[in-house]
Amino acid sequence: MKEFGLAEFSPEQGRLVITTPSFDFDSFPELGKKLLRLLDATVVEQQLDADLHSWMIDFEGCRLMLRAEHYSNAVWIESLAAHESAEELAYLAQLFKRGF
Repeated sequence: MKEFGLAEFSPEQGRLVITTPSFDFDSFPELGKKLLRLLDATVVEQQLDADLHSWMIDFEGCRLMLRAEHYSNAVWIESLAAHESAEELAYLAQLFKRGF
């Protein structure tokens, strides 16, 4: 069974929502690192809020945000600016559509 898949792709909003195994606030870092290894991406910066992990990541030279909110069990990747990284997000959408 595939652990990561595509839930929604909104190119106009620069956001890609990912299906993942269930996680909580404390277990997300392990899940996030596994996801980044599969994508061959790296963490540039991390921020923790009350219920949200926000990681700036580098994917093939492109900076994106990986976010995870444990109350809604939601994980998404988004552009740093509107209409930025459209090609990379479209590529990631195709990868997630096939699943990992």
